[in-house]
Amino acid sequence: MRLAWATDIHLDFLDDEQVRRFAAELAAPRADALVLSGDLSHAETLEHHLRLLAQGVPGPIYFVLGNHDYYGSSVAAVRTAVLDLGARRPRLSWLPAAGVVRLTDRTGLIGCDGWADARIGNPATTPVVLNDFFHIEELADTLDPAARADPRQFFRGSDRGRLHAELRARGDAEAATLRPLLRDALHEFEAVVVVTHVPPFAEACWHDGRHSDGDWQPYFTCAAVGDVLRDAAAAWPGRQITVLCGHTHGAGEARILANLSVLTGAAEYRRPALQRVIDVA
Repeated sequence: MRLAWATDIHLDFLDDEQVRRFAAELAAPRADALVLSGDLSHAETLEHHLRLLAQGVPGPIYFVLGNHDYYGSSVAAVRTAVLDLGARRPRLSWLPAAGVVRLTDRTGLIGCDGWADARIGNPATTPVVLNDFFHIEELADTLDPAARADPRQFFRGSDRGRLHAELRARGDAEAATLRPLLRDALHEFEAVVVVTHVPPFAEACWHDGRHSDGDWQPYFTCAAVGDVLRDAAAAWPGRQITVLCGHTHGAGEARILANLSVLTGAAEYRRPALQRVIDVA
């Protein structure tokens, strides 16, 4: 079994012909399935780009959503849309809704989107401001009216309390999605591949060859998902968990426990790439 993996491909930066060429690159290794760990497009063009990929990639495509996939819309609306798309095109599977996918008799595949949950690093003092706060409806709704109307106001000391509460609630919801999937997968399989968008540990938060600092970590890690993974790995020492994620655009590998490792994929806007093809036993 061969599993192709790509992340943070941001197809909204490409025209349709470039997307078709990229789909051909993904299909070239003749992998049995493709996994995408989020930031595929923007809300308005997400379905269109997934359809183009499906036209060029012959096998099943399993994906999770990243923060950019919600830009210009709401989390609720985009998730409803991808569920509807999967019902109409079964080869396109949003992993949180797909349950436990059997890759081989030994290995299962699961996924959750993850959400940067403002728990790791310096959430109380970070000066970092992301476009997410203004372009994802549920996050924008937490901002002071002045900051929402004029993002420059955010840099002038806008209170982040409601924003961080929303981020933490979303991180907790992602953990709640992952927990039963991981439990069921570990009951059945010796090895589990977990696909998520946001790195679940500070050790997996890579940028330019090193770990992101404490100001960036609040918005580039999901502590709640990390807790679920660490607890499950400790409870099942004879099982192997491999996590595939992205979000930081920096590549790295982190060994969290002897049986828990995280691969974070590199990315560059306008130059989507196949991360690797993984041989699955």
